[in-house]
Amino acid sequence: MNTRPREQILTMIAIVLTFGSGATDVASFTRLGGVFTSVMTGNIVLGGLAVAQRSLSLASHTAVSIAGYIAGVVGGTWVAHGFKAASWALFAELVLLAGLTVGWEVTDASPAGWAQFCLLAVTAAAMGVQASAVNEMGLTHVSTTFLTGTLTGLVSSLASPGKETPLGVRRFGVLIGLAIGAGLSGLLLATAAEAMPALPLTALITTLVLAAMPLRNGR
Repeated sequence: MNTRPREQILTMIAIVLTFGSGATDVASFTRLGGVFTSVMTGNIVLGGLAVAQRSLSLASHTAVSIAGYIAGVVGGTWVAHGFKAASWALFAELVLLAGLTVGWEVTDASPAGWAQFCLLAVTAAAMGVQASAVNEMGLTHVSTTFLTGTLTGLVSSLASPGKETPLGVRRFGVLIGLAIGAGLSGLLLATAAEAMPALPLTALITTLVLAAMPLRNGR
């Protein structure tokens, strides 16, 4: 039976998952209270801004997102360790994204009040689960939810004369995946907002298919 090289599949998984996180971040920033669901650095900055502006709304949204993300990381880690497979954490993320889809459709893609907070918490938890799953899969030196370090590593390696860039394709791929996911999400929100959850769902289902492939170290 043919198998694909492990590193090639892991690179594809990283790119696809980052595409999904880019899509959810645009949706959360525009429809779930002006905060992020995966970029916690940005949320901490927004939290500081909320204090300076005495904005209870912004402060509460950042708090819910950060708490949801932390809960997702904890839950995803427990699931991955309990079942001894990161794919089960990805299934947990699928359940959370399915919940987002239902809530998104019920609120006509414009959640408000408690519905907005609930969807924000669920989406942030999904991104936290994803981050923990990626960590358990051995995707080192790259993230699918926060990419400042990835960008730094890519530019640093390219700027170092004579230095090899073994993860250059993966780092560049996730950055492109993030931009494409964000762009398509923004396009859907402007034209067919109800369809937005299809982006992260499709990305995650594709990831589960890729993760099910036999992995080996290829030459």
